[in-house]
Amino acid sequence: MNDRAPTLPAKGIGFAVSCYVGWGVVPIYWKGIIDIPASDALIPRILWTLVVMWIAAIATGRGRENWTRSKRDWALTAVSAVLIAANWGIFVYAVQHSQIVATSLGYYITPLMSILFGLVVLGERLSRVHAIATALAAFGVATMAFREGEVPWIALMLAVTFSLYGLVQKLHPQPPLAGLTREMMVLAPVAILGLVHLLTQTDSRFAQATVSEHAYLAFSGVVTAVPLLLFHAATRHLPLVAVGMFQYIGPTITLAIATFLFKESFSGARAIGFGLVWIGLVVFFIDSIRRVRAASRRQDESLAFS
Repeated sequence: MNDRAPTLPAKGIGFAVSCYVGWGVVPIYWKGIIDIPASDALIPRILWTLVVMWIAAIATGRGRENWTRSKRDWALTAVSAVLIAANWGIFVYAVQHSQIVATSLGYYITPLMSILFGLVVLGERLSRVHAIATALAAFGVATMAFREGEVPWIALMLAVTFSLYGLVQKLHPQPPLAGLTREMMVLAPVAILGLVHLLTQTDSRFAQATVSEHAYLAFSGVVTAVPLLLFHAATRHLPLVAVGMFQYIGPTITLAIATFLFKESFSGARAIGFGLVWIGLVVFFIDSIRRVRAASRRQDESLAFS
């Protein structure tokens, strides 16, 4: 029996780290258009992401995967599209209103929120370790709410929308790249109507944007799509559990950017709350490593006896 931890491919690690670093620094990009409302910025993000994803699909010979005749597929795609659009809108709003620390908290607690949805919706069993980790995170959020006198709704809404998005993806598996492309295809008609409306409102900030500002907004398609493409590249080279171990890189970088670059407040209440969340995540992380090693040992044993 081999007790060594599994060796992860360097290429896969590179893709995973690049992906989460990209997601971690993205608040810097959205800070660059702080005077354009989040709802307005969401429209070009949807349309340009659709363009980039179609280019990627054609370049990789997967264009046909973007189409399906199943009404059920399109209905569930519409649900996931609304969830991801809401998540994007809340995130940009938070960045523009100096709530980047809250976005960091939201993505820290997302994995634990996903555990709760798995328990409630899918009837999955909650292990003792997961129960402890989730309870610590919940206590951390409650501490911040009590000490600061308000519920951290931005963090909670980000966690809820993204966890529900992940739940829909689990209930309705799709080809990786085609999934987001279909979601943007569903949102595109609404986005186009919104774009026409904004351009006809001559007093709107979007209509008054300069050519360079529109070019900046067009780049949001790349900012959105590239980390996702790196994520799917990582999943092709690493076990999904291993990819998940890198997910805390993103919110950690985001928290550092919020506190050191944009000088957002990190009060004592937040420090206590984040501390409890981090302890919960350490428990969760150690358990994930244990599960990866156990799965590796079982695989080695099955190969040895085959």
